[in-house]
Amino acid sequence: MKKLEEYVVSIPDFPEEGIIFRDVTSVLQDAEGLQLAIDTMQDKVKDLEFDVVVGPESRGFIFGTPIAYNQKKPFVLIRKAGKLPRETVSVSYELEYGSATIEMHRDSIRPGQKILIVDDLIATGGTTEAMIKLIESLGGEVVGIVVLIELAGLKGREKLSGYRLESAICYEGK
Repeated sequence: MKKLEEYVVSIPDFPEEGIIFRDVTSVLQDAEGLQLAIDTMQDKVKDLEFDVVVGPESRGFIFGTPIAYNQKKPFVLIRKAGKLPRETVSVSYELEYGSATIEMHRDSIRPGQKILIVDDLIATGGTTEAMIKLIESLGGEVVGIVVLIELAGLKGREKLSGYRLESAICYEGK
């Protein structure tokens, strides 16, 4: 069986020169790659006790839902503003080129619940930091974060010190 890193296609100079884009869709397109990704991510947090899995759109849904299913835990969506039909809570945050707002249903997390965040990638950590603020605003406790890919050169881990962060693949560059 191939190593997980072998399923990721690296595309140089995308979206701009000097950037190496790590394409997660190549993992999803291969049945063995997808299974290995889910199994590896799940294994990284096998010792963690949590009540709810939370994932942001869109790839957090893809990786978080099977982990929630396998662990017999509920899955909670975090979406871009305006996409959820019931009463929501939101947080806005700065991106490299602008800002964004994410939301979740107000009733999706109860105070004291232990939360595992699942996503495809962590780069600068800004989106993950915003998700933590959103979860904590509802009284949830983030006990772990697991991602398929960490771009260590962008120092997202530093922004999340104090939180357990696990990555299935870690690339040192940007």
